[in-house]
Amino acid sequence: MSLAEEVLRLKDARNAVLLAHNYQRPEVQDVADFVGDSLYLSRKAMESDRAVIVFAGVRFMAETAKILNPARTVLLPDLKAGCGLSDSITAEQLRAWKAEHPGAAVVAYINTSAEVKAESDYCCTSSNAIKVVEQIPPDQEILFLPDMFLGDYVRRRTGRSMHLWVGDCPVHAKLRPEVLAHARADHPGAPLIAHPECGCASQVLPYVDRVLSTDGMLRFAEETRAPEVLVATEVGILHRMHKLNPTTRFSPIDSGAICPYMKEISLEDVRDSLAELRYEIDVPQDVADRARRALERMVAA
Repeated sequence: MSLAEEVLRLKDARNAVLLAHNYQRPEVQDVADFVGDSLYLSRKAMESDRAVIVFAGVRFMAETAKILNPARTVLLPDLKAGCGLSDSITAEQLRAWKAEHPGAAVVAYINTSAEVKAESDYCCTSSNAIKVVEQIPPDQEILFLPDMFLGDYVRRRTGRSMHLWVGDCPVHAKLRPEVLAHARADHPGAPLIAHPECGCASQVLPYVDRVLSTDGMLRFAEETRAPEVLVATEVGILHRMHKLNPTTRFSPIDSGAICPYMKEISLEDVRDSLAELRYEIDVPQDVADRARRALERMVAA
């Protein structure tokens, strides 16, 4: 029996659903029940009736699934799967920032710890951040965290005045305007799509055809008839793009745009997680109760 077949057998035996983020290793994506971005996977976790949720992603995603599904077992196959962006702000730092801006609405990107979400009013993903911000009363002050590039992009798109936390995704931050400009020059005529976490996201706009979340990129990949598309995000998404549209060449802006945390989980880890029910993710009840409102607003947006 192959490793993939073992995983499929164990999923049924454990009554488990396997969720995989778009940046996961190809072999993990191929055995998952659902592959997508954080918002899509959060919704699928809630819709599933399976007793066990195995999250092939990073820790904050598994925490989110647990908060939204408190009665179910949530597993993260490798505890080393963290997030540099999530680590850029703590709950203590957020409480101090809130104290400087009493009454402000706090919008936390999903790439944050459960403790930070518990201190927030709204959560969002890159696919619905604009929609979430537009729901906030126009006269209310906004604190947006932790990604300053996504925040600046949302600020420009909505016209809202927002205070931005100085944090970034180490992988996306290096995809800066000059990198995109070189790519455009080397691939004339190829459309360029970019994630809003890219370094100086608002400044890359002259070089970009579309700014899209990862799920938005996949929809674009499915629909495009261009012979080549340039992609500015983590390279894990290219596997699914090629599967959705094998006639288009999807070229990374930077082949070294690899998130080490997203590559921590192997197929062996998934197999062992299912076999041994490891590693179970839990969130303290008081933290989960306070974080749930912000996450439910995200899912509903």
